Amino acid sequence: MTARFFSATYREARQRFLDAAHKAGADIEQHVHPLKGAEGEEIATDTALLGRADADRLFIVSSGTHGPEGFSGSACQLALLQDELARRATERGMALLLIHAVNPFGFSHLKRTNEDNIDLNRNFNDFSAPYPDNPVYEEIHPLLVPTDWPPSPDNEARLVEAMARLAAQRSPGISSGQARHADGLFYSGTAPAWSNRTVRAIVRKQGAGRRHIAWIDVHTGLGPYGHGEKIFGRHSEATSKRALSWWGRDLIVSTNTDSVSPRTIGHITGCAPEECPQAAITPSTLEYGTLPSPQVRHALRGEAWLAGHPDTPAALERKIRRAVRDAFYVDADDWKGMILGQFRAFALQTINGLAAENDQT
Repeated sequence: MTARFFSATYREARQRFLDAAHKAGADIEQHVHPLKGAEGEEIATDTALLGRADADRLFIVSSGTHGPEGFSGSACQLALLQDELARRATERGMALLLIHAVNPFGFSHLKRTNEDNIDLNRNFNDFSAPYPDNPVYEEIHPLLVPTDWPPSPDNEARLVEAMARLAAQRSPGISSGQARHADGLFYSGTAPAWSNRTVRAIVRKQGAGRRHIAWIDVHTGLGPYGHGEKIFGRHSEATSKRALSWWGRDLIVSTNTDSVSPRTIGHITGCAPEECPQAAITPSTLEYGTLPSPQVRHALRGEAWLAGHPDTPAALERKIRRAVRDAFYVDADDWKGMILGQFRAFALQTINGLAAENDQT
């Protein structure tokens, strides 16, 4: 039953989202990307707003920050549009904003990164200052992005050894972000990407005048199969206390050593306090596990290698793209059920928490 909310391509996911949003009576906006999708289709970051435009509380759900993670995030949004929870949220005096396909290019082309190999969750940072150095990544970059693909057995063995040796490094860690290697993994870019500028404009417009904004950004690729880790960045004591009261003691602070998420700079939800300084912000990430970490890492390495080899034979390119898709989207009914069930529970907690907030928050 839950599998019906999952789409096979970006094109299908976008059309189903727009159709469902229209049926739900949402206010729809389409932010068209300057490039085309894998099938030559128009691609865009689309938004659907439900509830009163002047509601003082706003609940945001975003999908596809990392390309093919959008398969799951889009399904969560589609299910929410057809769920009584959406109606319940608006009846309790809040607005619901769905941001579909933050990274439409990556979603369509099966790339975790965007059109410039930028990891968008490392791009929402202050570019007036240099991006922090990441010596841990510098040490391992030549192994992560080899000269040839697939990697040689020697390269694989050396990478495994290096990963084991550096595993305890988290501040920064290998995947925290880096700005020196445009052909590498977890690349921050050197300026705000199209998706960054677009999301900021959306949040600035839709968040204007709101008193409180809650935000769930849906991700996949880290952690045990199908498990949704509720991740919270380090914020003020008051915000942390509020987040725990909403989401429970299984909420994980991303800087904790037991989190599946690394410490990162430039996370998408970090733009909310910058664009809406008048509002209290309660942000979170819902991260679902897919495949074992070595398989996910192998897919990301292939994607980075492919970005630097535009003349790759079509058969090898398809193999790499499929590996990336499989690393972030498990086409299995049990997994899909786990994704939607946990999302609904998290969304309900958020709606209840946001509705209960009083004027002194």
